[in-house]
Amino acid sequence: MPLDATHDPQRRSWLASAETEGTDFPVQNLPYGRFRRTGSDEPWRIGVAIGDQILDLRLASASGAWQGVEAERLAPDLQPLAGGDLNAFMARGPAAWQAVREALSEGLTAGSARQAALQPCLVAQADAEMGLPFSVGDYTDFYAGIHHARTVGALFRPDAPLLPNYRWVPIGYHGRASSIGVSPQAVRRPWGQQAPVPAEAGTPRFGPTQRLDYELELGAVIGLPNPLGEPVSIEQAQAHLFGLVLLNDWSARDVQGWEYQPLGPFLSKNFASTVSPWVVTMAALEPFRRPFERAVDDVQPLPYLDGVENRARGALDIQLEVRLQTASMRERGLPAQRLMQSNAQDAYWTLAQLVAHHTVGGCNLAPGDLLGTGTLSGPRPEQGGSLLELTAGGKQRLTLAHGETRAFLEDGDTVELRGRCEQPGARSLGFGPCRGTVLPARER
Repeated sequence: MPLDATHDPQRRSWLASAETEGTDFPVQNLPYGRFRRTGSDEPWRIGVAIGDQILDLRLASASGAWQGVEAERLAPDLQPLAGGDLNAFMARGPAAWQAVREALSEGLTAGSARQAALQPCLVAQADAEMGLPFSVGDYTDFYAGIHHARTVGALFRPDAPLLPNYRWVPIGYHGRASSIGVSPQAVRRPWGQQAPVPAEAGTPRFGPTQRLDYELELGAVIGLPNPLGEPVSIEQAQAHLFGLVLLNDWSARDVQGWEYQPLGPFLSKNFASTVSPWVVTMAALEPFRRPFERAVDDVQPLPYLDGVENRARGALDIQLEVRLQTASMRERGLPAQRLMQSNAQDAYWTLAQLVAHHTVGGCNLAPGDLLGTGTLSGPRPEQGGSLLELTAGGKQRLTLAHGETRAFLEDGDTVELRGRCEQPGARSLGFGPCRGTVLPARER
């Protein structure tokens, strides 16, 4: 996707809130979400975020903003959006995505003749209830963050943190699509089996997890499907990716430690995963692509995972952070505290490599399928993307600014993920918050 007028950092919106310092949603972003007015029983509809508003695409498509030949050209692409079906729009492919992006960008730009028609189609984000932006057909979680893999591996295998296959194959497992929720989400502390204490006791414990954790991830949303039996090459992979969301893959570490051998996570991961409500498109992220490089002394990807374009522009420069607000902080009016920062470009595998590997055996991906990156930690100890890393497996409690400590999450804690893209010569943009609050376990 080449840079075009929609990326122009000098382009300004006629909507004042889209021009405020630090906004996540300038006119260069235009992410998609699913919403309805709070307290209403109106049908869910698709909108794009602009400043502190949402452009209702049901209203916009009927507003008369586009006329004549242009209206006829846009009608097939706007129809699924007007009907509240982002999956159907994503299935139309890159040409449709680009046509609508250009039309919306032009219509929301200062001086547009379409302002009078589109302005009544705005809804304040503060007055909207957000739903899952797309229907998640299937969910695969990868392990693309090498710093997370190495740190966690060292907790269990100090002499060999990375297994031999890690540098050759993008490791992943199939997660549970039905328990994916949208921010802000209430997350119930799950029950499950845990290892016997002492180990020689033989009988596992059963009860609420005592080691509840978050995982800082990105979720890649598949737009264009591929037929069963037809792999997607790494050169074609970008055309199948519609956009990204922030993803918190909540984890019950004590349940995970007992159950994951030999087949991997199950109940420790299937109770909740939270995504941010806005899908930031790959087109919007185009200015923030970076070269994907492996060290010369590292193994190089197999041919099906390697390509000129992937090496030149396969990584993404997305600044990520985790914030925590405890129940006590909330009661005292204290803001969430930032726990860490990292960057998505530190991932060991690119999104294109994840798509190519997922389909190389013939797997058919569908619009709305979600590919989690795995925890995106940074190279330094303070950049761990989970409490498991920041507390060395719970052995070193984290002290918060107001005096509370944490080894793992406690009831009432709110975890907030943030993502933002900034660089000279490009308009900064963000993902909006991805929040989840821990509720006590249900009584049995």
